[in-house]
Amino acid sequence: MNKLLIVDGLNLHFQMFFGMPSSIINTDGKAIQGTLGFVGALIKIIKMTNPTNLIVLFDGEHENDRTELLADYKANRIDYSRVTDEANPFSQLNDVYAALTFMRIMHTEVEELEVDDVVASYTHKYGNECQITIASFDSDFFQLISENVSVLRYRGDKTVICDTTYLKNKYGIYPWQYADFKSLTGDSADNIKGADKVGPKTASKLINQFGNLQDIIAHADKICRPSIKESIIRNSCRLRNNYKLIKLDDRAKVPFKLNELAFAYDGINTNDVLKGIGLR
Repeated sequence: MNKLLIVDGLNLHFQMFFGMPSSIINTDGKAIQGTLGFVGALIKIIKMTNPTNLIVLFDGEHENDRTELLADYKANRIDYSRVTDEANPFSQLNDVYAALTFMRIMHTEVEELEVDDVVASYTHKYGNECQITIASFDSDFFQLISENVSVLRYRGDKTVICDTTYLKNKYGIYPWQYADFKSLTGDSADNIKGADKVGPKTASKLINQFGNLQDIIAHADKICRPSIKESIIRNSCRLRNNYKLIKLDDRAKVPFKLNELAFAYDGINTNDVLKGIGLR
């Protein structure tokens, strides 16, 4: 069975750019810590997963249709056009692209919708015919977990592979319930507010009692705790809207077919890549 590795490019790049202990400057005076960290982490992820197919996806700069559902969607994100190059991860993004090209790894910017949507379409299209690993810290991908789909959260030696058992142990729910769960709790990273007084434990209990968000709202009168009952009823419109924001489907086009993503690791290391693109 083929093994497809899908890497959330900006997620990994930001993690490495801000995770390095300090700025690293090459002999030409150019900051390279984000690129160095990205390439090193990607090679380690490749060794961990041994993919036969590989793609790295980046969110492009374009209008986001989710703002039609919530005007403040992701409005809490930093505007990097207002910071210096030294503090701006996008200042090293072209070097990351050059590194991927040098490594012969297919990569692209998503021109419509978001990376999450394209990843979801890949899992819908190929999830029955190959094993898929999604490398990202974005918890939205938990809803895509299945027998053949897992989420890799890279932390070096402390890397975690998230599957159905992981999700059940951590939140007490199944992957297909995660969009319901997150609709209830909200998502501070995306500026999505959940129901007041409903944290992860309460959300898990509600889902296990009623099954899904729609049934929780429909049968809110049966919720025992008055404050939770009141919150669900009062926020029902917001919660339904949250679900539309969070739920992933197969509406996005996939930029490449599986056979176009064929990959075989050739033993290249970080130093080889940096030399190859003129950063060493």
